Amino acid sequence: ENKVSVVGRPSVPNWVEYNAIKGGYDVKVTRDERTVANAGRRLIYRYQIQGPNALELIKSVHEGEFPEIKFFNMGDLKIAGRKVRALNHSMSRRGGLELHGPAEDGEVVRDAILKAGEKFGLVQGGARSYSTVSPESGWIPSPMPAIWTPALKEYREWLPANGFEANASIGGSFTSSNIADYYQTPWDLGYGRHVKFDHDFIGRDALEKLESQPHRRKLWLRWSKEDSLKIFASQFGDGPRFKYMEMPNAYYAILPFDKVLVGDKLVGLSTYTVYTVNVKGWFSLAMLDESVADGSEVTLVWGEENGGSPRPTVERHVQTDVRCTVSYNRLNEA
Repeated sequence: ENKVSVVGRPSVPNWVEYNAIKGGYDVKVTRDERTVANAGRRLIYRYQIQGPNALELIKSVHEGEFPEIKFFNMGDLKIAGRKVRALNHSMSRRGGLELHGPAEDGEVVRDAILKAGEKFGLVQGGARSYSTVSPESGWIPSPMPAIWTPALKEYREWLPANGFEANASIGGSFTSSNIADYYQTPWDLGYGRHVKFDHDFIGRDALEKLESQPHRRKLWLRWSKEDSLKIFASQFGDGPRFKYMEMPNAYYAILPFDKVLVGDKLVGLSTYTVYTVNVKGWFSLAMLDESVADGSEVTLVWGEENGGSPRPTVERHVQTDVRCTVSYNRLNEA
């Protein structure tokens, strides 16, 4: 009660904290920074249990009657004598929960889950497998922070010079001198249906103007098998070398943007390229003009222009075209 937990990329809690301070609200902001930016100890643990046996596993380790938790709703569990908050946050359209609680309870809760999970075939996934979940499910985790305007100069000055916004690299074949070309709207991200004008909020006027305009649609691009193999084959021999694709995720910038064309016309941007065994190939999330039909073929330009940028994650390479098939539906369900 009277508490809100903001989870996600630092750009969101940064904005919330700034407004809490500048707005003079009677609130206390406590930051629990992600491990990579945290010199101390986390305050909260967070585990995700996903898969066809996930709910049965959690039911077996929960002490008491198992509550019904609707999608994206919260509930309370008890595991190893500890109170656990649970979010129905399945990323796979199978059963699954996100569990969190005080960090001091984390090890006990995890050990109980791992022990109970032995008979269910539970396997711990690391950072590499975790990074494949959002593209499969259709979630774009890192929109470009839309803060690069004169009106938000004071906010940018408040942000730390070495923070997320300052270090969020841009990469890919799409380039523009206008930072606004990298901004994404709720419709681009698949959130258009959630835009409601029955209350006031920052940005309402802008969204009301955008609502009746053409939008881009969030969708999936299945990469051509032949073109994917062509990229890997270029790493051998003396011929032109295309941008290396690290498995299972091939994004080499915090904010990846690749051009998607129909003929010579730019129809949108691709972002977050991965390989998964569920899809059995390479694919990416994209935001394309609504005129691009489901099942149609488009061309994605892979790699950066002029031999690549000087960032340490970018080797010298040449660009290449990749044929992709558009899918309005998740590829692991197609």
